[in-house]
Amino acid sequence: MEDKLNQVLDNILGFLLLEGSYELEEKEESFLVSIDTKDAGRLIGARGESLDSLQLLVNQIMGRLTGTEGFKRVVLDVSGWKKNKEEELVESAKQWGKQVLETGKELELEPQSAWQRRIVHMVISEMDGLSSESAGEGRDRHIVIKPGNQKTNKPTQSEQKDSENSENQQA
Repeated sequence: MEDKLNQVLDNILGFLLLEGSYELEEKEESFLVSIDTKDAGRLIGARGESLDSLQLLVNQIMGRLTGTEGFKRVVLDVSGWKKNKEEELVESAKQWGKQVLETGKELELEPQSAWQRRIVHMVISEMDGLSSESAGEGRDRHIVIKPGNQKTNKPTQSEQKDSENSENQQA
């Protein structure tokens, strides 16, 4: 699968006329592809939408090339953007959670992609006295953090939907 993935990435990045390089890291259930290019902004796009779309495309191509057996999800990162964004989201989610605990008032966040909402849901689920749910549809889908203890190992319906959407974006 690694050879096929290299071929797909070479073709797509060449087609996009991007200069740069990439590294593959094979994990148990996925491949992490770290792309380094001077055109990072163009490849990432607004709010990471271009990167999400490219990742979806790569996963669909790989799914067709490999079939269900041996398929591993491909996660793309450009110039460390996604890794940095994940770290920022974890810290922001903790701050948002503290704010809700201090004020006792719900907090509606700006719209986020499914993988970003999933990270926020996971952080909030670990905090006592808080719950979170997704609201809205499509590009307007966002998280509402609420006071009230909902610490449970069972995901809420909105967390389940975000997790499925995140997997679909990455699969």
